[in-house]
Amino acid sequence: MPEQRTVASVRKNARQEIRIGLQEYEGRQIASLRIWFKAEDGTMRPGKDGLNFRVDLLPELHEAIAEAVRAADAEGLLTQA
Repeated sequence: MPEQRTVASVRKNARQEIRIGLQEYEGRQIASLRIWFKAEDGTMRPGKDGLNFRVDLLPELHEAIAEAVRAADAEGLLTQA
């Protein structure tokens, strides 16, 4: 499988981050969300937790996440950093 190009990452905690990536797989463009963890040797490695999906679903996923942010904000669940 060709190497994934990371386009963004979000720190989950001190040892993990969520990476958003793009890659081609069997002639199709794929987007991925995957948990990466810091190994004992200090390198970041991909974990088993993640999700791969067609890149054309990104706009719909973007809107779904925006809706979740609006709902969490309306319920007072988000805090300012």
